[in-house]
Parts: sequence; structure tokens; C-alpha cells
Amino acid sequence: MTGSIEGVERFDSPGRGRGLRVTRAFKVGELLFSCQAYSYVLSVKERGFYCECCFTRKEGLARCGKCRKACYCNVKCQKADWAMHKLECSAMTAFGENWCPSEMTRLVARILAKKKTQKERSASEKILLIGDMQSHVEDVDNDKREMHEGDVAALHRFYSKHLDLPDHKDLLTLFSQVACNGFTIEDDELSHMGTAVYPDVALINHSCLPSVIVTYNGTSADVRAVRDMKPGDEVLISYIDLLYPTDDRNNRLRESYYFTCDCQECKTRSKDKVKLKVRKRSEPIEPEVIDNMVRYARKIIREFRFLKKTKTPSELLEMCEQSLEEMGAVFDDSNVYMLHMMYQAMGVCLYMEDPVGAIRYGEKVVGSYSKLYPAHSLNVSSMYLKLGRLNMGLERNSVGISALKKAITIMEVTHGKNHFYLKELRKEAKLTKK
Repeated sequence: MTGSIEGVERFDSPGRGRGLRVTRAFKVGELLFSCQAYSYVLSVKERGFYCECCFTRKEGLARCGKCRKACYCNVKCQKADWAMHKLECSAMTAFGENWCPSEMTRLVARILAKKKTQKERSASEKILLIGDMQSHVEDVDNDKREMHEGDVAALHRFYSKHLDLPDHKDLLTLFSQVACNGFTIEDDELSHMGTAVYPDVALINHSCLPSVIVTYNGTSADVRAVRDMKPGDEVLISYIDLLYPTDDRNNRLRESYYFTCDCQECKTRSKDKVKLKVRKRSEPIEPEVIDNMVRYARKIIREFRFLKKTKTPSELLEMCEQSLEEMGAVFDDSNVYMLHMMYQAMGVCLYMEDPVGAIRYGEKVVGSYSKLYPAHSLNVSSMYLKLGRLNMGLERNSVGISALKKAITIMEVTHGKNHFYLKELRKEAKLTKK
């Protein structure tokens, strides 16, 4: 680890390589450790809403006087971020609309700048950890390799003025490392805010039965227990969305992280049957019919993800409705593939500024989410937040406050009772004086 963390130690996890384990007991909701990002970057889409330096969301942020793009809380934040922002400031002005590096490219540029600064000061253990992160560069498929090649080209195009870039092979390795070990910083509703590298958190191995959860406080990552832990227990997080059945989860793990999970849930598949629940009929549905519908569901989910960028919102909503009708002939409403498309439909309704439609889909989803996700799930709390805020916006205050209270109950465990999200939520739910 980059430093000593009381109650947590690094060890060689059998069959997993490196890992972390606790050396004392931790209770549900207790903070194991908190760490600052080695390097991070705010999403371009969130510029103007969040401070580039500390990720504080507020109105009236001050813009950089040169590029007029980056925004800050105050002069202190602007000065603190200059070493990183200068990598982009003049380039954004020079390239104008042609300035288009990916978020991954922007993060890698900052990592390289940080490593250079630290090397000039002293040999830092954090630098070694960045180099020690898993890359799986030899396992990358053609599509990902092509994407990394494009990111390397963008790095040369947009950042060569400020950076002495490593050779091509080393850059590909670094991009692969960041792809495997980077973390998406999300807000209370799980909306994407930015991307970061946390070397200490990257040491934590995956399980579909996680013992901890990672949440964010500005640019810091907090690791909290979501089940009671005893000395010697390994610290485990989930790298993926746990809603889906075993085969889907492991397909995602192989595609993104190049391993298959062998946790107890993956061995027993104990939740697969309820996750793939079919409609009750007087005559049982043939297994072949169910298998065909599972294949259809996976295909439509892939197509929807691909077509999101090209179809209009109304076309996407129609696609959701048609697939739900098709799957609904076989699947129960609580089936995870039905829930997936309902969730997508809710998102489209939100984009179309149709709160009534969003609530209609959201209410169908949240009840099943509460049963299918683990306890203290951010996916569940974020749904209650969305529904609470939507209902409050429609002046359905009692329904909205009830939903917000359910979100608060979960987030007091996942984020800690004193997190600023909770302070704001209590005001929204009218639990404290403004």
C-alpha cells in the first residue's frame, strides 16, 4: 500500500494475487479507510457544474480566464489545479471544437505529469504502485486495442507540448493498466462525474458477495464495510453490477478484467432462478422458449447500448417498449432483463423531461431492486433518490419524502452519517431546518 492504514494490511490472496485484509473487526457502515486519488479528471460534460479541483458542486463557479472552460470554487482551487489544468488549457483554446481527447486520455496525461513531478522530487512508492497495477495488455481484444491506439494518438496530438511521452509500447501498457484499475467517480444518483486512479483501492479484489463498498467524498474514495468483518477477512468489492445472473456477471468480468469469479454465489448460482423469473402460466413454459428469450434479451440490451448515440429519444423509448412487450410474454416483471429495459426507459423519460413516465417505470423497478441487490446497495438508494426528487418536483411531497428517507437509510451505511450528501438530503426530506 502507499502507506500504513490502521486495521488493514496487504497480503497474498490465494488464487487472487495481491489483496487487502482486515486485522481487526469492522461493523457494517464503519469506515475502513479513506484515500485521495493519485490522479483524477472531471468529465467534460460536468464542466460548469463542479469544481475541477475538489469536485464540489455549486453555483457561481469562477471560470479559467484563459480557456473559459474549467471552473473553480475559488482562487485556491484554481492554483491547486494549475499543474494539471495547464496540460489542457492552451490546447483547448488552440484546437477549439477539434479538442476531443477521451476521458481516459485526459487521465493518463495527468498520471504522466504527476509521475514526472514526483520523480523530480523523490522516488515515491505511489509511482511504483502505478507501475505495479495489473494491465492484461496481452489479453486486450482487437476492439480495445484499437481504442487504446486511438487514445495514444490523441495523447501525442493534444499533450506532446507539455509532456515527454514514453514509447508506444509503454503507453499501451499504461492505458491498459488504467482501464483495469481506474474508478468512475459518481454522485449520489450514480451519475458519472469523472475518472480517477486510487492505488490503495485498486489492491482490493472482486467478489459477487462484497464485504465493502467504495463511495466518493469530493475526489477522495471512502471504503466502508457493508457486512460485519472479523480479523483476517479479505476486503472485497464488486467490480461489476450485481443485478445480473452468474453467466452474465462472469462474461462481464472476463471482458473487462480477464478473470472468472469463483465466489460462493457464483458456485451455487443461488439467486439465478429468481433473477430469471418467468411468468406463471397454467402450463409451464418450455426451457427452450426461456433460453431463446434470454438470448433475445441479451441481444436487445447490446443493441440499445450501441444505438443510444444515434437514435432519437422517442425511438429509444419505442425500442424499450417493444422489447418489454416481447420479453413480457415469457418473463415476469421482476426478471432482471425486464428491469434493465424499464430502467433504460426511465432514463429516456428523464431526458425527455417526462417525470410522470420516469416515475411510472421507476416504481416498477425499485421494488424488485430492493429484493435482488445486496443490502446497502447504491443502485437501490439512487433509485429512491430519483423517485423522491421526481415526486417532490411534482409536489407529491409525502411520497417524495418517503422515498428520500429510504435512500437516506441506505446511504447512512454506504456514505457515513456525516457525508455532505446526507446533510443535503435531510434538508430535501425536510428532516432538518434549512
